[in-house]
Amino acid sequence: MAEIDATVATPDQLLRQLEWTVIRRLDGLLQGDYRTLFRGSGLDLADLREYQHGDDVRHIDWNVTARLQQPYVRQFTEDRELSAWFLLDLSGSVHFGSNDRTKLSVSEGFVAVLARLLTRHGNRVGAMLYRQRVDTVLPARVGRNHVLALLTHMRASVGADAASARRRKGRAQPGRQTVLADLLRGADSMIGRRSMIFVVSDFISAPGWEDALGRLARRHEVQAVRLFDPLELKLPDVGLVTIEDAESGEQLFVDTHDPAFRARFEALADEHEAVLRAALAKAQVDTIELATNDDLLGSLLRFVALRRQRLRMNHGVHLPARLRLAAVPMQEALTP
Repeated sequence: MAEIDATVATPDQLLRQLEWTVIRRLDGLLQGDYRTLFRGSGLDLADLREYQHGDDVRHIDWNVTARLQQPYVRQFTEDRELSAWFLLDLSGSVHFGSNDRTKLSVSEGFVAVLARLLTRHGNRVGAMLYRQRVDTVLPARVGRNHVLALLTHMRASVGADAASARRRKGRAQPGRQTVLADLLRGADSMIGRRSMIFVVSDFISAPGWEDALGRLARRHEVQAVRLFDPLELKLPDVGLVTIEDAESGEQLFVDTHDPAFRARFEALADEHEAVLRAALAKAQVDTIELATNDDLLGSLLRFVALRRQRLRMNHGVHLPARLRLAAVPMQEALTP
């Protein structure tokens, strides 16, 4: 089990631990699949040649094919450089964790591994950090030191939030709420070049982020990374407890021994789950779910499997509908 040690004091120590326990093992499991999974967006036309069985029909040059009465395909030189951005929700609700790991520590481990994996292969990584607003933007750069800077900024933001929580302890702030749409709209206006974007959040937010996420996904390749804790879905019977809203500080004294209360809580949690899944499906983004009791390596392997599936499903998607319809019979006719 590849777990993050919660006692690790510095970003450098955390990254060294992950490089030894997760990244090294992940490199071995990928076995050269890295370039297939993380592909650059730039393509330069290199040559034309006759169509051969097995060629990608998306690369058929229809003008040359019509002129020569023989199908020709374009050959490209691919730009392997990739720009990746992490949109990080560091609001109060991600500080929650029912055991010794919070949603925030899970986010930190995921970001550290993915960012280091990408920068090791010469790709650039940037980040936008959101607490009550977007308060930090790190430009996309390469190198281990840049990953350390990202982790340092995450921890600095965490420290500021913890101090704020101590100051407001016992004083409810009903108006304070995460507005995830601000983070998504900020990224949409700032990130110009087509990039891979990881939205790392528990998606506990004011409504309205769904449309912003959908607009972002139309311009970029977006991966939603949803953080959650099992206790948010189902309450155990632990008697009388005080529940506190992590963002507003509002507290509520409840009796978890009451089966009716636990049933109402679970019904509300199920309803929230259904609404969240529908919103992510509407935005047409892939989603990886990371629980606080998950194994990090296993979670990353799920991400790899999802990405492979997406790349297979995307085969031929970018061909216009009228050409896609024309390409199918042509491919069939050319198949021996």
